[in-house]
Amino acid sequence: MKIFAITFATIFLAELGDKTQIATMLFASNSETNKYLVLLGASLALVTTSVLGVLIGSTLSNYIDEKTLKLIGGIGFLVVGIWTIFSR
Repeated sequence: MKIFAITFATIFLAELGDKTQIATMLFASNSETNKYLVLLGASLALVTTSVLGVLIGSTLSNYIDEKTLKLIGGIGFLVVGIWTIFSR
């Protein structure tokens, strides 16, 4: 249950205010749009990307040790952060 709570909190906080949530809000803001279909589409997309993340992560863990995967992930986040800061 602890890993569930940590995963939920981390993903929830990471997704707040990101471009995915903004795009979802824009789709839902159209008065002619069915809000339930927007919710279903956005939810299915997030679940699908999460399934891919779990499958890829579990596959990679068979070939690369956990410490190296964390290092690669951390470097990836740093690269994206630096790119975001300097891209205009």
